[in-house]
Amino acid sequence: MTVVKHIVMWDLRGDTESEKRAAVTQLKTAFESLQGRIPGLLHLEVGVDSSRVDYACDVVLYTEFVSHRALADYATHPEHMRVKRELGDLRIARYQVDYIAT
Repeated sequence: MTVVKHIVMWDLRGDTESEKRAAVTQLKTAFESLQGRIPGLLHLEVGVDSSRVDYACDVVLYTEFVSHRALADYATHPEHMRVKRELGDLRIARYQVDYIAT
């Protein structure tokens, strides 16, 4: 079976440590709510940076899909669109990598 890995990293808004923590919690909760709701999504994990280095992103989303088609369908799935709306402009930077597991 071909597995497509989709990894997204974000920096989030927050002027204070508590604002940043609240943003991280909101993002984590929102994406974790997608588990079991997206056809073709095999695995979903949200990680929060613990390194505290200045060049690290705040949060990473690690997902695995059964195919590129399943990943493409995820991008427009109503549940994924709901999460994007919920998070609004919470994200200030976004980085992404998609690749086929070998």
